[in-house]
Amino acid sequence: MAGVARVQHVSIPMPPRGHAAARSFFTAALGLEEKAAPASLGSGLIWFQAGSEGQEIHLYEDERFGESSPGQHFCLEVDDLAALRRRLETHGLNIEEAVAIPNRPRCFTRDPFGNLIEFTQILGDYS
Repeated sequence: MAGVARVQHVSIPMPPRGHAAARSFFTAALGLEEKAAPASLGSGLIWFQAGSEGQEIHLYEDERFGESSPGQHFCLEVDDLAALRRRLETHGLNIEEAVAIPNRPRCFTRDPFGNLIEFTQILGDYS
């Protein structure tokens, strides 16, 4: 049966020449592993492994890069939100509090380019 199995990747913009800041944020602050983007896609891309089941985060250079719209974001599920918050603070990142959802503690931060990222720990159903 055909159907959606999962989200495989998200793509977010970065300004031209933003590679060093992207690598610092996604590898050092978040602990993700960089993976090689396919050479057939050309330069200007950085890919990161974002889960144990093949999920990825793709960054691409955008000459028209600007501030994202207020609600535009993606969410990463983490095993230990408190530990992640400490890690973000250690790297000097601002943590934005979120409206509470039952059984889903969460917070937000921004990457070096202003892209909003949500982190949540799934403790159970929210209903």
